[in-house]
Amino acid sequence: MSEARSGAGDVDDPIAYFVQDVGYHGKTERTQEAYERVLREFEAFLADGTTRSSSGVTVREATHRDCMEWIHAKRGELADSTIATYASYLHRFYGYMTQVDAFDSNPMTIVVEQMDESIDTDPARRELSVAEMRSFVADIRHPLDRAVIVTLLKTGMRAGELCNLDVRDLYLSDEPGGARQSIRPSVSGRPDSLYVSAEPRQGVEVNGERRTESNKRKRDTVIPVDDELSRVLVRWLAVRPDAVSDAEPLFVGTRDGWGQRLSIDAVHRIVTDHAADQGWYRTGGGAAENVTPHYFRHFFTTHLRSETGDRGIVKYLRGDVAEDVIDTYTHDWGDRVRETYESNVYALLS
Repeated sequence: MSEARSGAGDVDDPIAYFVQDVGYHGKTERTQEAYERVLREFEAFLADGTTRSSSGVTVREATHRDCMEWIHAKRGELADSTIATYASYLHRFYGYMTQVDAFDSNPMTIVVEQMDESIDTDPARRELSVAEMRSFVADIRHPLDRAVIVTLLKTGMRAGELCNLDVRDLYLSDEPGGARQSIRPSVSGRPDSLYVSAEPRQGVEVNGERRTESNKRKRDTVIPVDDELSRVLVRWLAVRPDAVSDAEPLFVGTRDGWGQRLSIDAVHRIVTDHAADQGWYRTGGGAAENVTPHYFRHFFTTHLRSETGDRGIVKYLRGDVAEDVIDTYTHDWGDRVRETYESNVYALLS
């Protein structure tokens, strides 16, 4: 994020200030309009009066209870996924305005923590067992497709985050010779690990390449690579085409766009083509029916939460947690994160 502009704490219209900065950071006009529409709706709700203050409050004065009241008012009116999107917009708004010293605190922090308790637990989603997922993976023979799908399933990362991975973000003990140019310092002392950065943003240059996808991760994360994922990635690196970009993207095209960094659309096609073969994807089907890259994040989250009983580690792996929790797990990464992950992550390969 950028440095605070002069007078950030005294802005007359915090929403306009935030939306303008969103544009400066490369968000499209459509995204800016979406932010403004939701935030203005929230502003109007507050002005009409809340349970806490019948005379109304401003967005600067709103507390977590005001935020929760607005979100509660949306239940029954909007789909749960839309409510989650609105909450994320509000959280980003308050988080940014706090960061630039325009607001004293982010009232959405506690609200999002409460909402996180129910992330990806929608009972309407297709329910798949580990055995069914293992059978699904067994039918995937193409090295790129297999590497993409197993990486998504084993890490819970978003499709955009997978697209933004460079070879330097991966450190494997059994890596084939010639694949390595450099290793990030963050993983150089941690063999068999994968670094997922919070840095990439659409239109921003990272590692010498302007990115077309954005990472939505709140903090940089180092994810363990278990033996299964290592085997799949070693096989992929052995046949991976030379990359067009000097950034050396980890996943590149082997069909259309030979050697070019995979896009979110390409990842979506890989997943849904195989899911359709399994009867798990239908054009026009909704989230309750279709298996997509995001479904794998849901599958990963649900399983790890159930098996570990440690929501903190799951949030760390997802990249959802605040800085103080990140610091805790970063410090104790080898003893706690890796051991907990490897003891509880599901086996996918026969």
